[in-house]
Amino acid sequence: MNARSTVLSAASDSHADVFASSSRPTSQSVTRGLTNEGWTNACRRLRANVGDAVFNAWFARLELVSIESGVASLSVPTTFLKTWIQSHYMDRLLSVVSAELPEVSRLAITLRSSTRAPVLPIAAVEGTTDYRATAFDAATPSGETFVQDNRRPARHREKDAGTTADGLGGSPLDRRLTFGTFLVGRSNQLAQVAAERVANARNGDMLLYSPLYIHAAVGLGKTHLLQATAHAVAESGRRVIYLTAEKFMYGFVASLKAQTAIAFKEKLRAIDVLIIDDVQFLQGKSIQTEFCHTLNALIDDGRQVVIAADRPPSELDTLEERVRSRLAGGLCVEIEPLDETLRQRIVEARVAIAQMVQPGFEISPAVVAYVARAITTNGRDLDGAVNRLMAHATLNAKPHTVESAEAAIRDLIRTREPKRVKIEDIQKLVASHYNVSRADILSSRRTATVVRPRQIAMYLSKALTPRSLPEIGRRFGGRDHTTVLHAVRKIENLCSAEAALAEELELFKRLLQD
Repeated sequence: MNARSTVLSAASDSHADVFASSSRPTSQSVTRGLTNEGWTNACRRLRANVGDAVFNAWFARLELVSIESGVASLSVPTTFLKTWIQSHYMDRLLSVVSAELPEVSRLAITLRSSTRAPVLPIAAVEGTTDYRATAFDAATPSGETFVQDNRRPARHREKDAGTTADGLGGSPLDRRLTFGTFLVGRSNQLAQVAAERVANARNGDMLLYSPLYIHAAVGLGKTHLLQATAHAVAESGRRVIYLTAEKFMYGFVASLKAQTAIAFKEKLRAIDVLIIDDVQFLQGKSIQTEFCHTLNALIDDGRQVVIAADRPPSELDTLEERVRSRLAGGLCVEIEPLDETLRQRIVEARVAIAQMVQPGFEISPAVVAYVARAITTNGRDLDGAVNRLMAHATLNAKPHTVESAEAAIRDLIRTREPKRVKIEDIQKLVASHYNVSRADILSSRRTATVVRPRQIAMYLSKALTPRSLPEIGRRFGGRDHTTVLHAVRKIENLCSAEAALAEELELFKRLLQD
């Protein structure tokens, strides 16, 4: 996934010029105009034949290079695409191409160079989802380049591939994760619009919001949106870095060990768009300090920052207050759980992709509707459901019914997850019950009327939230984790001896979880 392919109009003069200047020979019996028109028609025919999802996944980067002696030479950017098309679609592809270009009797698929100008991409078909190869891929055969400046020659861009001596390296991008393949519903529409607005901005434009902060539970599309933004920004010629929090930490530590920290900072702050995924995993005081400085430097210089996490900034307990405050100062958007309509569209799209692997695999609309209704968690579980249905269909060699589908995906159907409890809610409930203020609980007061509610609130925070003891201590006025551990053990011992307290705690738990 590492060669550049630019979507151009099939009828444009630029295509004709490029086609004419190609170093590959073309058939003398066909004019360039007729060849271009025939190829474009073949693309439309193939789209109608295989459907949008399959077309966008496997054929959007296929290009016609030349036609000679009845052989149409096509090119793709990766070995994987070449192998897949040759294994699964050669007959169908030859059928649609020869129907529009009768002189073609055979196809040859080759890998193209990252520095070669495109000839006539299949994505030139009208209505094709924007699924172009990006400038990320032109830089390195591995597809793991994160930063790209199209204003420099390719030979210089090659130096940006991978992790450099100054410790700056980007996280791999999945070429499938584009705006064109992102399914939009009520739950994610605002996040999608905000991300596309960031991607479509140009250097010099006034930033409406920076940082853009997207948060959601796992499997709801945060990473898809961030990588789609990275692809689109790179295609526009702007310099972009996509990093996971782990990659940022690794790059910073590596630069310290190599004594190239200054180069690391300068290179990071010279880009136009910084994209950080899973920022909740950012650990270490020095790393957080550098992250905050980088954030401030980019925003103050009018650069765009895009952040994703699994919770809002106010709940990032591992981050310092100034970092949380800076993140909250932009636009915070939550991707909510997928609604049933969107889940059904996701299942349909996954089934279309599965049919490329197993052409005989079919699922009735009733089964699709059942899966979308039964699995309410996230997109990854929907993927798992389709995989299970495909595996069972292979074994049983017969179409699925709703009953057989229910048996196949039984392990993925979960009961409603309990409400996510916040430490602030615990503190408010306990304070109200014991007629003290939340400020009292967070204070250093050690009177009996405050200590007992404080210990109960700490106990409930440990029991009902995934927060660690140090995190809980910080949320209770900056206390040490040993203080929290003492409180938890104290309340556990009291519960064994006092039935009234045990009942009281159970009531608290029900109130907080309902």
